[in-house]
Amino acid sequence: MTVSSSLRLLLVNDTDRPMAQLHAALTAAGYLVIAQAQGAAELLQLVDSQAPDIIIIDTESPSRDTLEQLALMGHAAPRPVVMFAEQGGLATIQAAVSAGVTAYVVDQVAASRLAPIIDMARVKFEEDARLKKRLAEVEEQLADRKLIERAKGILMERRQLTEAEAYALLRSQAMQSGLRLAELSRQLINSSKLLG
Repeated sequence: MTVSSSLRLLLVNDTDRPMAQLHAALTAAGYLVIAQAQGAAELLQLVDSQAPDIIIIDTESPSRDTLEQLALMGHAAPRPVVMFAEQGGLATIQAAVSAGVTAYVVDQVAASRLAPIIDMARVKFEEDARLKKRLAEVEEQLADRKLIERAKGILMERRQLTEAEAYALLRSQAMQSGLRLAELSRQLINSSKLLG
């Protein structure tokens, strides 16, 4: 990936240090810094109003408030997050990653390393998003399969059908009614509960 002038960054200063040096280094590297926040309190509002491509956080050690704001952002409007911190430690890094930090970098970083770090965060974020999407699809398929199996069991018991006959009946009814097999199965299960 190459640096693009269209890559929009939101800087969050979670320290007492001025961010002018980091801002200048990012701008010199070809990034567009669209907004700066003093602390994480305005993070959600700025993400919503400015739609940055990446969030850069400068902190001594991430506070609970910062991690909570990142977790909320991760649910509402996920973005790659690069956190530059003075303090590491496994527990701190785990908490940051769990909150949605894509890259956690301890200590100050030379300007020449900014682009590779940001690129790595983008790639990792995209890979994580792809894996989360795939996991959700597999979970949905499994849930659908369970519904279909329960519906088949109900038909087999109530109508004295074989498994193959119950499945064929479900499939035929789903096609006739224009429903997914899982949705028809859900309806059958709910109706069965009502009828006892």
